[in-house]
Amino acid sequence: MANIGFIGLGIMGAPMAVNLLKGGHTLFTYTRGETPASVTGAGAKTCANGAEVARQADIVITMVPDTPHVEDALFSENGVAAGLSKGKIVVDMSSISPVATKGFAERINALGCEYLDAPVSGGEVGAKAASLTIMVGGSEAAFDKVRPLFELMGKNITLVGGNGDGQITKVANQIIVALTIEAVGEALLLAAKAGADPAKVRQALMGGFANSRILEVHGERMVKRSFDPGFRIELHQKDLNLALTTGRQLGVSLPNTATAQELFSACAAHGGAAWDHSAMVRALEKMANFEIGQ
Repeated sequence: MANIGFIGLGIMGAPMAVNLLKGGHTLFTYTRGETPASVTGAGAKTCANGAEVARQADIVITMVPDTPHVEDALFSENGVAAGLSKGKIVVDMSSISPVATKGFAERINALGCEYLDAPVSGGEVGAKAASLTIMVGGSEAAFDKVRPLFELMGKNITLVGGNGDGQITKVANQIIVALTIEAVGEALLLAAKAGADPAKVRQALMGGFANSRILEVHGERMVKRSFDPGFRIELHQKDLNLALTTGRQLGVSLPNTATAQELFSACAAHGGAAWDHSAMVRALEKMANFEIGQ
């Protein structure tokens, strides 16, 4: 059993931390605001800041919303870097900039420590069920050491390549997810407007080549009008911004990603930044002046 640090106990981080505790590890935690009762109740030890977490733990995991939050967690005055000693491993499981990730890794490596970027897919459901997909960038040696922890949090675990490659894989994932949500939304909206029962249309489509996890889960959300997150639109907007920014840096056109981002922006403009990302369909419904649930 190992001493593990965990920073960031939000919708995703809290259940991930609980699963590590269930695996028998000692967990030292820090988060902005109050530590969730689910985490303290499972036996986590709370710390005053990231530096204290790093001093206590051999492997430190960060799970925070965006690139600036990771930088702050790692390199602020009382951040993780201030408490590291040689041989420790930092694992960032947030979804952030691939370019910034490479810089963070270099700074951690300079302290004699290893760095893995290991963003996840699967949402709150996957975090609770320990069935996350985990995309990892970093050295094989560090990956092998951390893999037993990944296996307590996820099922599909892949070392993609070097630092930054985990993050670019997550960006690619978020493009596919957003565009599939848009496709499912268009399809069910068209069917409903034509007078078909969208629930039965979804059921029929799930038996064919159009089936997907998004049709299964988010198609049901669209039919039942259940848009509590989940994964918030504002977070998916952040991920698509990473995609579009990286695309510009590499000279790659991402036209449908840009369209999906505009649909998310339309939802946010109507007060939906905190809706589940399946609520992208609401932007399509506004344009059609028709709701799937009618």
